[in-house]
Amino acid sequence: MSVNSLEALFIQKRQLGKKCLIPFLPGGYPDKKKFWELLFSMDRCGADIIEIGVPFSDPVADGPVVEKASNICLENNISLSWILDELKSNRDKLNSEIVLMGYCNPFFKYGWEKLAKDAKKAGVSGIIVADLPLEESMDIRTLLTEHHISLIYLIGLNTSLHRMEKYAKVAQGFVYFVSVLGTTGARDNLPKELQDKLIEAKKIFPKPLAIGFGIKSPSQTKEIEQWVDGIVFGSSLIEHIDRYKEVETFFNNWK
Repeated sequence: MSVNSLEALFIQKRQLGKKCLIPFLPGGYPDKKKFWELLFSMDRCGADIIEIGVPFSDPVADGPVVEKASNICLENNISLSWILDELKSNRDKLNSEIVLMGYCNPFFKYGWEKLAKDAKKAGVSGIIVADLPLEESMDIRTLLTEHHISLIYLIGLNTSLHRMEKYAKVAQGFVYFVSVLGTTGARDNLPKELQDKLIEAKKIFPKPLAIGFGIKSPSQTKEIEQWVDGIVFGSSLIEHIDRYKEVETFFNNWK
């Protein structure tokens, strides 16, 4: 399979000796107007890939910060249809790659084939489905691939060597490494066993590795940065937005 836009971006950043910066923000947060102001600002500040969360009422992998933000989006009637329609109207104003992150239920309800077609029209490069098992992903992966959209897989500390090898055979775009056991949310310290697991994963996966869940500050990634190609931050970014109503100073810390 040829290198797609996501993987090409990671390769380009690697050649420059840099990591991909990947902010996560639920679609429509904190409100419909401010959401787009923040996305345009993140784009200007150097976001390489922007993950847009699809709000869902039962986000089993999300910690309290992301769950609260998603609930606000649901109260404001944010839906997958709204996100895709807005992307179609605004995609040409963004340089960042766009990835959708969500759960099976909203995607299934929308319809996988319709999703693939509409996501392509909206300029989406990849989709992460947090609760989609590998064994049930093949048909969806094939459908998305036909529309040049990567199905991005999640692995973590409890992913066995054997299972990593299975993921490596079908991985697209990049691999999302969950740095902690449990839900999303900024932590002061990352697990001690994380480095060894990343080294193991790096040997198995030919695709780039991005690390997320629990990332609070650049200092946390210094000991593991040689093993990862991208950094995802969600809860810490949302907390910053809630406090300061902007993203510029947040991104300054990562440059």
